[in-house]
Amino acid sequence: MNPMVIEALKTDGIIRKLAGQFEVNPLPVTNDIYLDMLENIVSQQLSGKVAAIIFNRFITLFPNRYPEPELLVRIDDAALREVGLSSAKTSYVKALAKFKLHHNPEVAQIQRLSDQEVIKLLTQVKGVGVWTVQMLLIFSLGRNDVFPVDDLAIRQGMAELYNLQTKGKELRLDLVQIAEKWAPYRTWGTRLIWAYVNSKKKNAARM
Repeated sequence: MNPMVIEALKTDGIIRKLAGQFEVNPLPVTNDIYLDMLENIVSQQLSGKVAAIIFNRFITLFPNRYPEPELLVRIDDAALREVGLSSAKTSYVKALAKFKLHHNPEVAQIQRLSDQEVIKLLTQVKGVGVWTVQMLLIFSLGRNDVFPVDDLAIRQGMAELYNLQTKGKELRLDLVQIAEKWAPYRTWGTRLIWAYVNSKKKNAARM
């Protein structure tokens, strides 16, 4: 981890301890936002292992294992459900394909936008919520200051690490306040929490 990031996160003793236990490295910037977003949609509310299996089945439906938007919008819904997509996700991936055909979001264009602007743009797509775009910001665009407060693993991990007893909106507020100490490197604090949670799982995917 970058020494500047470590120094910035030292104000939080728990994060400082995690930084000494887990190695978190910079992630490469994507060259295909559309494909990454498809994978993020497929991954919604699934474990990393299950999501990877279903996404692999999904891309094998298409030539060269690439779901060209022209093909995805025309493919039979039943074929998508047979590889493991729910009815809802079937409509979501098709909605993203239609968005790609009309807007063609390219990496260079997206990288000129702020985090909130990227969220506003991509949440226009049916089935794409803030969490899904935040995964893109973290894992595909290399943004440094993203905190996905509604991520289940983040909520569970932070509740345990910080001994939080609150629930619902109160818990959400507590998490946001804790993460404010990590700014402008909230992504790195987030990834350390994931690393901690993942260290206890056999099918972990995110770090």
